[in-house]
Amino acid sequence: MKLLGLIGGTSWYSTIEYYKLINELAGEHIGHDQNPSLLIYSQNIQLMREQDKEKINQTYLEISRKLESAGAKGILICANTPHMVYDFVQPQIGIPILHIAEAIGRKAKKMGLQKLGLLGNRPTMTGDFIPSYLKRNFDIETLIPDTEFIDRSHYFVSKELTLGIFTDEAKSFYQKQMELLAGKGGEGMIMGCTELPLLIKEEDSEYPLISTTQLHAQMAVDFILGAY
Repeated sequence: MKLLGLIGGTSWYSTIEYYKLINELAGEHIGHDQNPSLLIYSQNIQLMREQDKEKINQTYLEISRKLESAGAKGILICANTPHMVYDFVQPQIGIPILHIAEAIGRKAKKMGLQKLGLLGNRPTMTGDFIPSYLKRNFDIETLIPDTEFIDRSHYFVSKELTLGIFTDEAKSFYQKQMELLAGKGGEGMIMGCTELPLLIKEEDSEYPLISTTQLHAQMAVDFILGAY
């Protein structure tokens, strides 16, 4: 099995979910009496909240190099938003970063979806690191909520979901956003915050949900087992 390095801490709730899923999914192949070896670097989420892009890039580069030096054969970032560092970090290390949008794109193609709504915090929805990857590699179009709803979504993610707070108000908000995005042509919805699938389950939505956490964790297991 390949040794995988995980970069977590944004939030630690999502890191726990990733760790749990990777071990559960790997167990289906190697037996639940075993678990894959993993390197985990959990950093302070405050780095992302400062929104200093240069500092974020440099920090993720340093962490990635540490994991590579420690023997990791690949890196998985246990959250959506930090993938903003991908284009900066990947060319400067010798091992692959398993991009979350790759997992999204593969699933969407299997489902026959070409236009997806994207929900998450402000940097994830307004940034280009998921939409550009999906468009370039899968010819998939991405839709985001109207400007008037961006701040509200960011609030729910940063002040509630990443703190382990899951409310009916937040659930209703995102269900309404999915309805609006579907009205614009969205055929499925990207749960672009690791904690969103913890808030909204498949049975809570009338639209196909693409859970980035589940798909990314499966991608990690495929890599560990040499199937990716």
